[in-house]
Amino acid sequence: MKIFKGKTIAIASDHAGFDKKQVIIHFFEENGIFYKDFGCFSNESCDYPDYAHLIADAIDKGEYDTGITFCGSGQGISITANKHQNVRSGLCWNPEIGALAKQHNNANICAIPSRFVTDEEAVAIVEAYLNAEFEGGRHARRIAKIPLK
Repeated sequence: MKIFKGKTIAIASDHAGFDKKQVIIHFFEENGIFYKDFGCFSNESCDYPDYAHLIADAIDKGEYDTGITFCGSGQGISITANKHQNVRSGLCWNPEIGALAKQHNNANICAIPSRFVTDEEAVAIVEAYLNAEFEGGRHARRIAKIPLK
């Protein structure tokens, strides 16, 4: 985790992703990785858009470079985050997809489907995503075509 030492990673979830988020927070703390938790703060039922908008707004404004989000399927929180102009949230269900989200799409949020990955898989996805680097080149050209002007 050399790349993110000293940087703060944004993290958020809904109730369905809360327990998996706690696993990643523990992983961050064990590895000296700074994070900002945008909620939620329990597994009591809540609405994923409330937390997706908080983290996505912070990334959209450049307050954080990257984020990790969790909800049951990963879809809802990712769809909501992608409503923010400068956010590219990728749904990542295994380490290879996590790395590719960064390498090819320069994703600044890695959305994890909490109900479909184990704790160990979630850690591996986060590691792969955070250690990957954007490849640029033809991928940069494609990413430049995403925003609505």
